[in-house]
Amino acid sequence: MALSSSTYRSSISSDGGNPSGSVVAVDDRKRKRMLSNRESARRSRMRKQKHVDDLTAQINQLSNDNRQILTSLTVTTQLYTKIQAENSILTAQMTELSTRLESLNEIVDLVTTTNGGVDQIDGCGFDDRTVGINCDGYYDDMMSGVNPWGGSVYSNQPIMANDMMNMY
Repeated sequence: MALSSSTYRSSISSDGGNPSGSVVAVDDRKRKRMLSNRESARRSRMRKQKHVDDLTAQINQLSNDNRQILTSLTVTTQLYTKIQAENSILTAQMTELSTRLESLNEIVDLVTTTNGGVDQIDGCGFDDRTVGINCDGYYDDMMSGVNPWGGSVYSNQPIMANDMMNMY
């Protein structure tokens, strides 16, 4: 108010006493300044609203990304658990087969040392050159239900955990 009255006074002194033109100029400047301030405030509100909208969109995008990552993590954890279980089964099978192999090697060593160096398995004396020929001199068909180490293919063998899982 003080500014407008001083402007009014200065305009009166410069115009020689005609205040109406100066008052209109002051009011016009004041009105333009108010419009400029309103426009600036409107632009500021629009920028603020745009910023809030951008942040909301970013929150939604990050929430979706987070959900996808959690889903992927869950699937990966389930696959890891499954593979770990399979690995445990395979480790147990490897241990069992290693034990069987050691037992079979001990039996072969025992039979070899007992028979003076001649390999005899299941009562048939043969070495690597005569594999497949039975004690009577006839050729044994490997697919006939008798395995090359003697005995039936269907002999009693322990059922392992993996065999039980495949049954169902």
